[in-house]
Amino acid sequence: MIAMRSNAQKHYRSGVFFLAASALAWSSSGVFIRLITTDLMTTLFWRGIVSGTAIFVLFFLLNGRGGWKVVRRMSWPSFWAAFFSTASMISGIGSMYYGSIAASMVILATCPFITAYLAFLTIGEKPNRITLIASLIALSGVAIMLVDKEGTGTMLGLLLAVIMTVTAAALGVIMRHHRNIPMLPAMASSAWLCSMVTFWFAAPLAVNASNMGLIIAFGIVQNAMGLIFYTYGAPRVPAGDASLIISLEVPLTVLWVWLLIGDVPTEATLAGGAVVLAALFGHIWLEMRRQRADPVESGHQLPAIDLDDLAGDVAGKRF
Repeated sequence: MIAMRSNAQKHYRSGVFFLAASALAWSSSGVFIRLITTDLMTTLFWRGIVSGTAIFVLFFLLNGRGGWKVVRRMSWPSFWAAFFSTASMISGIGSMYYGSIAASMVILATCPFITAYLAFLTIGEKPNRITLIASLIALSGVAIMLVDKEGTGTMLGLLLAVIMTVTAAALGVIMRHHRNIPMLPAMASSAWLCSMVTFWFAAPLAVNASNMGLIIAFGIVQNAMGLIFYTYGAPRVPAGDASLIISLEVPLTVLWVWLLIGDVPTEATLAGGAVVLAALFGHIWLEMRRQRADPVESGHQLPAIDLDDLAGDVAGKRF
């Protein structure tokens, strides 16, 4: 029993690490969007090609020839995960392209509540008291941000931000509920699906060298790394907790754009972001302190991969 509990605690801690790393990678999106001057659809087309290829390369490096068996066994949970991931990609980047980055991030900050609600309705996963309290504190930070009505962007940008948030929540629930199913192929497929959807509205040959370099970095650093870390982290942590940790992306995105691009956020955004950060770090610290673990009695096999497994042979032991 002690060994089982220790193993579950180890999985939870590594899950927190991977999710935080995912949030850090995804938080670079605002900087890339502001630096790339290519139109949205062309950017999304090439970004999907690059990130999908990068994810698949990593997947086959880790799994070898056994990776093809995993791909052939992809079932409806993987297809739904790919669909929601694609929808979140397109709407998320579009919301920041057509609107305010800060406003998009404020709406995204509500994702933990939507995720917890969906998880409770669909898979019966109840958020614990610490998660609920941290979510309420984070919500108060969002309310502070919304006090300032300036720079909210267009209605299209706000609508896309709502779609991004809902589809991201649905993806989180699927990843958690089907944590015994390999999801890296689904994430790679979602990036390529994004390219298929945007191809008809893109101009792939009209990209100059500087923009192509930025798009390649965008695809690898922000999208591929973010999806890979998220795929490893989400199955290890309850859906509500995972969504709350991922919300670290919200203040960090605004921070990077401010520091690197000079897009200064309003005082309300800074104050609200500080509250969101306090809720996130407080939640993580309390959870780690009491060494919270997933119940092993759930009947699902917890992911067998650990940090060291990224450099080793983990064929057939993915999730």
